[in-house]
Amino acid sequence: MQSFAAMKRWQKIVLSVIALLLTVLLIGPFFVPVSVMGGADAHTLADADSRFVEAPLGSDSIEIHYKEAGVGEPTLVLLHGFGASLFSWREVMAPLAENHRVIAFDRPAFGLTERPLRGEWGTAAEWSRGIPYGAEAQADLTIALMDELGVEQAVLVGNSAGGAVSIITALKHPERVKALILISPAVYSGGPNEAARWLLQTPQMQHIGPLIARRIQEWGIDFARSAWHNPALITDDIWQGYTAPLQIKNWDRALWELTAASRANRLDERLNELTLPILVITGDDDRIVPTAQSERLAQELPNARLTVIPACGHVAHEECPTPTLEAINQFLASLEH
Repeated sequence: MQSFAAMKRWQKIVLSVIALLLTVLLIGPFFVPVSVMGGADAHTLADADSRFVEAPLGSDSIEIHYKEAGVGEPTLVLLHGFGASLFSWREVMAPLAENHRVIAFDRPAFGLTERPLRGEWGTAAEWSRGIPYGAEAQADLTIALMDELGVEQAVLVGNSAGGAVSIITALKHPERVKALILISPAVYSGGPNEAARWLLQTPQMQHIGPLIARRIQEWGIDFARSAWHNPALITDDIWQGYTAPLQIKNWDRALWELTAASRANRLDERLNELTLPILVITGDDDRIVPTAQSERLAQELPNARLTVIPACGHVAHEECPTPTLEAINQFLASLEH
C-alpha cells in the first residue's frame, strides 16, 4: 500500500510539473514585452526618384516602392534577395537602362514597400495561405505591379530569394515572362516542415517573433560580409543603404511575418517546366548559395546558360557589376535572334 501511495504521489508531482511547464509554454510568451520598433514613414525615407503605386493582392492591396529608368524592350524587372532592397541594384540599373526599360521594386517586408500587419490587412484565411509575404504571393504581386505599370511581358532578374520568386512567377504566369536572369538563386534550399510552420503560426510565436527578427541587427553585418568575396568593399555608405529601411515602423514584425510565411517550394522538382531562356550567374566564391548549386541548376534547366564570375561572391550585381553586365547584355542580345 505504501508503494502504491508513493507511486500516486509521484504521478501527481509529475503531472503538476508537466502542467506547470505547459502553462509556462502557453502563457509565458505573452508576458514578454515587445516594444514597437522604428517610427519613420516610408515616404520620408524615399529618394528623389522613388515612386509608389498601389497594387492589388488577394482581397486587399499593397503600396509598392519602386524605381524606373530607361526605355526599350524587353522590359527588365529586378527582384532583390533576403535582407536587401532595390538599393542592391544601384550598380547595374543605370547601365541596363541605357537600352531597356528597367523597374526595380522592394519586395514586401523589405525596403520602403508597405508592411501589412496581421489583423489589419486581408483576411485570416489569406494569412494562413502565406498572403501577403509568402513567395507565391510575391510572385502574384510582381505580376500586379507589371499590370499597374503597363508591362505585358518582362525579363525577370532575381537575386537569391528574389531568384526563387522570379522562378515561381514564371511557373505561375508563363505568358508574362520572356526570360529569366538568376543571380545565385535560392532553389535547392528547403523551407520549414509542417510542424515548424504550425509552430511559427501560433499566437505565442506571433507575439515574440519580432524579437527574433530583431537579431538581424546583430548578425546582419556578418551575413553581408559572407555574401561578398571581398567584404572590405562594403563601405559605410553601402551599409547605411542596407540598413536604412530598419527605421520604418514595425519592420521587425513584417520580417517575422515573412519568416512565418515561409514554406518548402520544391522548385527543384519543376525545373523541367522552365523551357524559357534562362541565364544563371554566380560568383566562384558564393558562400550563401554555394556556387555548385548554381552550376547544378544550369545543368538541370532545359534551356539555360551559366556564367561563373571569378573572385566574386553571392551578390555579383553589387560586387562585380562589370562582368555581370557583360553576361546580362550578351544574354539579352541573344533573345533578339
